[in-house]
Amino acid sequence: MQARMNAIKNAKLAEDIHAKFELSDAVKKAIATSNREAFVPPGFTHNAYKLDALPIGANQWISSPLTVAKMSEYLFPQGADSVLEVGCGSGYQAAVLAKLFRRVFTIERIEPLMLEAKQRFRKLNISNIHTRTDDGQGGWIQYAPYDRILFSASATHIPQKLIDQLAPNGILVAPMEKNGKQVITRFIKTGNSLQAEELEECVFVPVLDGVQK
Repeated sequence: MQARMNAIKNAKLAEDIHAKFELSDAVKKAIATSNREAFVPPGFTHNAYKLDALPIGANQWISSPLTVAKMSEYLFPQGADSVLEVGCGSGYQAAVLAKLFRRVFTIERIEPLMLEAKQRFRKLNISNIHTRTDDGQGGWIQYAPYDRILFSASATHIPQKLIDQLAPNGILVAPMEKNGKQVITRFIKTGNSLQAEELEECVFVPVLDGVQK
């Protein structure tokens, strides 16, 4: 019964997002079939299906479902095989990506958040997400190149290591800090450089250096 109720709530969430921002069938289905409530801390479950960001501890936030849907859409996931996420947080964005990509690689610098996210993935039987506790700015060379790279935290620049790990003609989406604002920016790799396209203003926690135990 609970599973059925959750399915109805997540399907409605996808419709609510679609009413505000047109979704492709693939992203809409990914939102509708990802259990938002499983990624929200206890005490906030009554707000799980609102289009708001929510605190998850360690001064981090779970992005609003609207933002997660937009970021997924901006990646142009169709036809792409692998995606690297910098900043796993609660794991909700990675869970949505897992419905859109065959392989998801997600890095989180705060160890307790990564451990919690891994538990959620196991509980939900999501088997195509690979996790790592590390400074995501260095990427994950072992599985490169990636068709797509997604920053789930704001950056001042795109590290060269990540550019190198992006496949030719690959797409990288990141909230970029610019003139005191954050702007979701889509980069397409042509040769060894990135062509940038600014999409919309946003609010994300910043990328930080190092690992936090």
